Amino acid sequence: MPPFAKPLLRNIIIRNLFNSMKRKQCLQYLKTLRTLQYDGFTTVYFGETDIPESLVTGEDVSDGYFMPSPTWCIVHAGGSQGWMPWKYRIFLKDELCIKQEESLFSEFCDVAKKTYGKCTIVVKERRRQDEMEPKEDKESEAQAHVPSVINLTNITCCPEVAKSYGHKLLSLPSPYSYLNPLDSAWSSLKWFIINNRKEFCLQTIDGVYSYQYILFSDLISKGIERINPSKWRTLTNKVQRWENYYLGKFSEVRFL
Repeated sequence: MPPFAKPLLRNIIIRNLFNSMKRKQCLQYLKTLRTLQYDGFTTVYFGETDIPESLVTGEDVSDGYFMPSPTWCIVHAGGSQGWMPWKYRIFLKDELCIKQEESLFSEFCDVAKKTYGKCTIVVKERRRQDEMEPKEDKESEAQAHVPSVINLTNITCCPEVAKSYGHKLLSLPSPYSYLNPLDSAWSSLKWFIINNRKEFCLQTIDGVYSYQYILFSDLISKGIERINPSKWRTLTNKVQRWENYYLGKFSEVRFL
């Protein structure tokens, strides 16, 4: 066997093991999700997205000559009935250490309980640097969709906190993030910002300098408002079709 073939074969084997592990995690996630839905749990997708300043201002950063600009992080949740009636949060991300806050997740769980009763709270799993290395522990693979803690940028999502309010916390395996309709909602929000940012911009000139004021909060609120319950139902129905497809496909696969 040529020398270069050994590392190539090793990479193929590792990749196959990785794909098999992730498919198994996805199947476990979908089965758990469906079981909870049959038990009367309402599915709510909880997550975050980054809004860089250049997206809001329309500044061209393609040439690479620009000053580092702030980035905001928006945290919200939604499902088939629309956005969760919870006051979404906007955090400014910077180079300082950001402390995760458990109290915000507790507040969210309380609102979810009052609004829908018992819920399945789905949070997208973050990609880990070591996730390409398949683990030998089969039990940990099967339970990977039920993490101990999921850390977002500013919020710590803890299964025990969710359980105390009667909810279940599930982690969506990272390769299947498109099974999360919240990602599509974030995309719609960003397109709204791009297409409507000029309408939320005020300019003044004092003779020497020109100033631009952007009604950032109003822009975000209006963009979120435009993603109404009807659009949410469309997004969740699309995700449900993918779920049905994977439930059928992965159930027929014999995993390694």
